[in-house]
Amino acid sequence: MTRRNLPWIILCNLLGIALFFSWYLAPNHGFWFPIDSSIFFFFNDHLVTNRAFLYLVAYTNNRAFDAIALLCMGLLYLSFFVKQDGYGKRRMLILGVVILLTAVVLNQLGHILPVKRASPTNYFPHIHRVGELTGINTKDSSSDSFPGDHGMMLIIFAVFMLRYFTLRSFIIALAIFVVFILPRIMIGAHWFSDIAVGSLSVVLVGLSWWLLTPASDALLNLLDRHLPGKYRPQ
Repeated sequence: MTRRNLPWIILCNLLGIALFFSWYLAPNHGFWFPIDSSIFFFFNDHLVTNRAFLYLVAYTNNRAFDAIALLCMGLLYLSFFVKQDGYGKRRMLILGVVILLTAVVLNQLGHILPVKRASPTNYFPHIHRVGELTGINTKDSSSDSFPGDHGMMLIIFAVFMLRYFTLRSFIIALAIFVVFILPRIMIGAHWFSDIAVGSLSVVLVGLSWWLLTPASDALLNLLDRHLPGKYRPQ
């Protein structure tokens, strides 16, 4: 499996590294900064011209909306879980643990990158803050927004769905990613490149070695053999 997938692993690593350095090495982040700033000000200006949009952004940037994201991922996972027999359900529960461990490890590795970047709401002066405009407690800023950990978690889940389930489930997971990461960008808690560069480059490099080699299966099988339970393999 590793030898067959080696060209894809190399390609993913080259793409991830090139993506990161296209942002990191260029003065003032090169062509990424005009893209980032244009996207931020497009949404930020609409906060004061469209009241409905303002409250949409406010209500989609709180803990309750994060819980809805988890619910959507859980329901997608559940749609496969209920079709399994006892052994399959055990494997899926363990796979859930593997997904969680992978997300935590990659998120921590992502924050080892030599980057500390304030969100656009903390970078630009005289901008509109959703919390101040509405009085609603929202996450509208971050002192260290790169890479986007929220987006990274959603991408990791989507890629696992592709690796272990179906293309259709991957597409649904990508839709969940877009729906739930967009509010973070609209409110200014993240730059667009926090996700498009930060999250994606970490996922391209990290998950290629994890999912295109036997590594994730090895951990899954190891946990399956050693964790207690009725359907533990003999």
